[in-house]
Amino acid sequence: MGQREHVRVAVIGSGFGGLGAAVRLRREGITDFVVLERAGSVGGTWRDNSYPGCACDVPSHLYSFSFAPNPDWPRTFSGQEHIRAYLERVADTFRLRSHIRLDHEVLMMRWDGDELRWEIETSKGTMTADVVVSATGPLSDPKTPEIPGLADFAGKVFHSSRWDHDYDLRGKRVAMIGTGASAIQIVPAIQPQAAKLTLFQRTPPWVLPRMDRKITGVERWLHRQLPFTGSARRGLLWGIRELQVSAFTKRPNELGLIESLAKANIAKSIKDPALRARLTPSYRIGCKRILLSSDYYPALAQPNVDIVASGLSEVRGSTVVAADGTETEVDAIIFGTGFHVTDLPIAERVVGADGITLAESWKDGMQSLRGATAAGFPNWMTIIGANTGLGNSSMILMIESQLNYMADYMRRLTVLGGRAALAARPSAVGAWNRRVQERMERTVWKSGGCNSWYLDANGRNTTLWPGTTGEFRRETRRVDLTEYEVVRVLAKSAAAAESVDVAS
Repeated sequence: MGQREHVRVAVIGSGFGGLGAAVRLRREGITDFVVLERAGSVGGTWRDNSYPGCACDVPSHLYSFSFAPNPDWPRTFSGQEHIRAYLERVADTFRLRSHIRLDHEVLMMRWDGDELRWEIETSKGTMTADVVVSATGPLSDPKTPEIPGLADFAGKVFHSSRWDHDYDLRGKRVAMIGTGASAIQIVPAIQPQAAKLTLFQRTPPWVLPRMDRKITGVERWLHRQLPFTGSARRGLLWGIRELQVSAFTKRPNELGLIESLAKANIAKSIKDPALRARLTPSYRIGCKRILLSSDYYPALAQPNVDIVASGLSEVRGSTVVAADGTETEVDAIIFGTGFHVTDLPIAERVVGADGITLAESWKDGMQSLRGATAAGFPNWMTIIGANTGLGNSSMILMIESQLNYMADYMRRLTVLGGRAALAARPSAVGAWNRRVQERMERTVWKSGGCNSWYLDANGRNTTLWPGTTGEFRRETRRVDLTEYEVVRVLAKSAAAAESVDVAS
């Protein structure tokens, strides 16, 4: 039987996080790595989410890598097809294709404490790696609620991230479940086609106009010929959002003006006072993600749209029943019900040094050191880990900060030499997370009076970062070795690894 393939680094996922990690590894001079992707192409969430109207709610020039600027974004807020094409170009430009293994779903990862390496079982075979960088992302595994009778529904059912493009919605009676970021894009896109569109709304979102427009040819020419103009545009967009952070994290009452603008946005399109009341949230703006759309409310005002101010509770044949008892006959059910964010499925496939899964380790909530490493899981890192999400800016900024941390982590391992691993100290993980949660108490996400997908089953916000992106960049610039134990294999025949206390 042949020897299993071994690599220095295995990256899991080929979205922004995975491709960014691959680029950074190459820039660090590390070429012995693979990118394991379960699908047949790169792109992550921007490959999977191809529903009608799918676009980013972060400006294009801020939603791209700083090391791979794109002067040719066609719109100020780019659509899914343009972002996916951008990621394909990144894979080509930085010569990543030879490292990418498509259709390689990771089934299990186990830490071998004797050899100090990860054993990785994929759908195409097994391999080992010194370091694993998990970049599967929090918006990759759709969450569909368990609804009584749904299995017996004779019509069409799918989640927004698994859109069935072969199913024609024209003339159909459609139920849209949920009112999150996907739903407010889907509703205006499919409303003109559907004979009847019924929106099931448990909680109304706050929605502001989306100031989207075509980027002119002159602007694109300028960014190509004078790249600093694109950098300046990106810097301005970043700076504006950094100034907004304190209202979310320290002074939620300052969001009152924004809330007034959002109410005016409702009133502009919704003339019926009763409907307007149903669409006006009762919680402080910012408690849930503020959504951007200029055509959501106009679509809801159309005569072929009904809003049910309640969640879906049951399906009886072709009848969908809301929690308030409202019954509606439909031909198709579309779930815009989000993703497994605080209960990441990948965590069930990672077995650490103590023989327990990451999911078991996180049973009381996700905890990671600087959003990157977890106690009990040596040489394992995550991109977009616990408390690295943002409520008002671009996740690419956070990803690049974590790539800085990953790069320094790899440098530290190189300096240590030989067979070595870094294991996050439980005390360091605990101290970091206590600090994050203490800061979280002042934020609108804790005091805004809503129950959002930011919160886990225990009501803790394990998703968002309670500060600026600049703060996070400083916190992840370098690896502090006092927060880790260095684990070594002293000799190839050693029966066990030796832990070295680097803090002494």
